Order: sequence, then structure tokens, then C-alpha cells
Amino acid sequence: MPPLQALLFALALAGLASAQELVSFATEDGGVVFADLYGKGERGVVLAHGGRFNKESWAKQARALEAAGFRVLAIDFRGYGKSRGGPHIKPDAAEASAESKRGEIDRIVLLAAPADAPEKLKGRKLFIVARDDVSGDGPRLPGIRASYEKTPQPKELIILDGSAHAQFLFETDQGERVMHEILRFLSAP
Repeated sequence: MPPLQALLFALALAGLASAQELVSFATEDGGVVFADLYGKGERGVVLAHGGRFNKESWAKQARALEAAGFRVLAIDFRGYGKSRGGPHIKPDAAEASAESKRGEIDRIVLLAAPADAPEKLKGRKLFIVARDDVSGDGPRLPGIRASYEKTPQPKELIILDGSAHAQFLFETDQGERVMHEILRFLSAP
């Protein structure tokens, strides 16, 4: 194929891929949350970043979820990007999930994070943590395992080798496995 035809072909294929859309929504307490929206699927996934990340840090995973048929919303917590808070800021995704009403959240994936109110989590839960992940307080695994034990069924715990924390898990040699496990968990009937 001549170089010009190859370039036009590549551009045409790139046009077939859907671009993410920047969206925003007001919160009940006067804040505004900005997010990137990917895909057109009927099943939705919300990606909530950790403290060192932002909505853009989910781009690769959002594309994988989109390719699997999901509609994906990668949010910026208040204080990140353009998102800003009202007078009562609650930046914890696990806490927000714990407050959900029956049927609102079918599944939740916790990457190296314990649930703040594990007994209140409804639906299926998947905890993923690296065995040697540590914080300033020491190893994370004991706290995550304790949270997992208090969490009602159905639930799964996957302990990976290594010490990567949260979204850094995707940057390790086990990154593909992490994405595979998440897709398996989210796609299961």
C-alpha cells in the first residue's frame, strides 16, 4: 500500500474509534464534578481515581472497558482538574457506594482499598491488592483483608505478587491480569 493510502486508511480507522466526551454535573451540595465519558454501551462503569491520579489516568482502562461494551465515566474528584466542591465534600468512592440504594450499584471493584463501611456494600465486590503494598502505616493487606471479612457475600479477594498500589497495578507485569480479572468480574452474569 502506498504511504499516502496507508495514512488515509489509518486516519479512517482512527475515526471509527469513539472519542471520549468531557461532561460535568452539579452535586447536591453545590459542587461540580467533571468526567470523561467513553462508549455507548448499556452497562455503565464509573472509574474513581486514587489520590495521586486523575480522570485522565484511566484512559487505557476506559478504552478496554469501552471495547468490552461498557459505557465508562472516569471522574475527577473535587479538587482535581476542574472539579470543585460544595460546602460538604465527600471524596471517598467506597463511602459513596456504601450509601447507594438497592439496585443502583451492581458491582464494585476496590483496587488496594478497604471499604469504609464494608457491611453496607451491596452487590458483588472484588478486592484486588498486591501482597507487599505498604502505606506510611505499614502493610495494607491486613486492613484490606479485615474489610473483606466484614463485607457480605458475594465477594472475591485477589492477592497479587508485588508491592504496587491502586492504579499502579496496571503498570506492572500483572497489569494485564488485573484488567482481565476486572473485565471477567464486570461481565459475569
